[in-house]
Amino acid sequence: MAAPTGIKSPTRARIAARTLRTDRWWLYPTFTALVLLAFVVYATYRAFVGEHYFAEPYLTPFYSPCVTTECVEGSSHLGTWVGDWWPLSPAVLILVIPLSLRLTCYYYRKAYYRSFWMSPPACAVGEPHRRYTGETRFPLILQNIHRYALYLALAYNVLLTYDAVMAFKSPEGEWGHMGLGTLILVVNAVLLGLYSLSCHSCRHIIGGRLRNFSKHPVRYRAWGMVSVLNGRHAQLAWASLVWVAFTDFYIWMVASGTWSDPRFF
Repeated sequence: MAAPTGIKSPTRARIAARTLRTDRWWLYPTFTALVLLAFVVYATYRAFVGEHYFAEPYLTPFYSPCVTTECVEGSSHLGTWVGDWWPLSPAVLILVIPLSLRLTCYYYRKAYYRSFWMSPPACAVGEPHRRYTGETRFPLILQNIHRYALYLALAYNVLLTYDAVMAFKSPEGEWGHMGLGTLILVVNAVLLGLYSLSCHSCRHIIGGRLRNFSKHPVRYRAWGMVSVLNGRHAQLAWASLVWVAFTDFYIWMVASGTWSDPRFF
């Protein structure tokens, strides 16, 4: 039988207690688990319900772009190029892109490894697992698609920005109008864009392989700006997650007739 690794390795100091910390270290992983679980439950319901996702001119980001023949009239800004062969809600086809980015995101990996797998639950707290294999086996080896998920997410951000621009129409299709939903969609596009740009992989793509910054002044300046965003990556991850759910909820309420959308002009 192979010797245990990690904190149970025979080369580590023997400490009977799981941790010597006396603070409430369990609050952060517990809160993280509750918020992530709530988002998963809500997003899953909204993705499969297949209704109340479009209220002219607002299209919820959960269903954007809506490209199947099941999309309600007016919601398919890019046309319907997926036929009746798709058996599920239009959102299921789209949410794979943002989901792949968040699942493989370095920050979210830390968040759900600690909160759900307790690997480890907090700094200086022992984990219950006897062995540590890292991300070298299935399914965690799929975390290596993160950079490619970022490329898709950046394209997805362009589509959400387009939706925000389209929100400056009136319900009758006239340009130059703005409602509360417009503001919500603009903030959503900005937050999701900043979250993607603050990604560690994005920072590495821009300047990670440069040997001499002085020979690449433009990329160095871009790397510096992205590095500033990268320092706020965790905050942007949470803000964009909560806001995209709120954006969907607001459009759901408007589309169902529960709320009216205040118009500014």
